[in-house]
Amino acid sequence: MNKHIFAFMINFLQGASWALAIIIAVFLFLKMLPFGVITALFSALFGSFIGLFFVSFFELINIQMKNLSLKEEEVNLLQKISEKLTK
Repeated sequence: MNKHIFAFMINFLQGASWALAIIIAVFLFLKMLPFGVITALFSALFGSFIGLFFVSFFELINIQMKNLSLKEEEVNLLQKISEKLTK
């Protein structure tokens, strides 16, 4: 049960990070638009890196959780095989 809550929290935070990246990019684009389109695009791209960093971070956590669950299943299967071979 705790793994499901933790996975839900990670997915929620990843979605919030996407929202943060989009909001910052739009905000900076609109604020920098009077200085030129190129400047606005670069500032929006640079500002969205904060949210994209967190998206990558939470995706890494999600991948590691999946690897852990797969390794736990593998260990259980190997233990069952070992028990059958020793009998």
